[in-house]
Amino acid sequence: MALAAKTTSRLTPRRFVKEVLKSMIEESGLEGRLFGQFLRITDAQEGTVHFELRIRKQHVNRLKILHGGTIASLVDLGGSLAVASHGLWSTGVSTDLNVTYISSGPGIGHVLRATAICDKLGETLAYTRVAFFDMRNNLVARGHHTKFVAQAVATSKPFVPPQGVVLAKSPNSAKSDMDKAHNKKKEALFATSDNKSGSRARILSLLEKDRPPTDSGSMF
Repeated sequence: MALAAKTTSRLTPRRFVKEVLKSMIEESGLEGRLFGQFLRITDAQEGTVHFELRIRKQHVNRLKILHGGTIASLVDLGGSLAVASHGLWSTGVSTDLNVTYISSGPGIGHVLRATAICDKLGETLAYTRVAFFDMRNNLVARGHHTKFVAQAVATSKPFVPPQGVVLAKSPNSAKSDMDKAHNKKKEALFATSDNKSGSRARILSLLEKDRPPTDSGSMF
């Protein structure tokens, strides 16, 4: 379920960047197909974004090692998210992008971690860099991404999504809804039971298996 955004709703940098990523996944052909549910933001402050990708088949080459194109696409995406961390919903267009590959990186089933930093956000250009690490904190690759942001800077209201954007519910709100649904289901089952201790025990056992998780595990 989701809530309609209000133009007056100023979000935190972390929430705002997650919403920008959600929009990219839903609206862009590349990000949705290549990364989708396997990419998530782990933290974000103004100017810095941390994210990770769980490697799947579409991310590796025929030798089953991380594809250079995957890294290049993540430099593009990471640079855009670093720009977004300054409160820009529209993150401009690329002027140049380069990547230095240092090691082969993690394989299928492993996690690639990344930190994207916006070194400078000017009225015309934004300069970003992204570093990638494996689970042992070994440097896998690094890249730089420059973006033309003049129109984005001129039209953005910092940390406020555009009118009509539908926001994902916060984890606490979503969990609250799941808990309410779980409790309603429990009340309905108890109301139709024969009130014997054995019946109530079976109901409680079934409900425990159906209990909402404490951590949704969402990529957002």
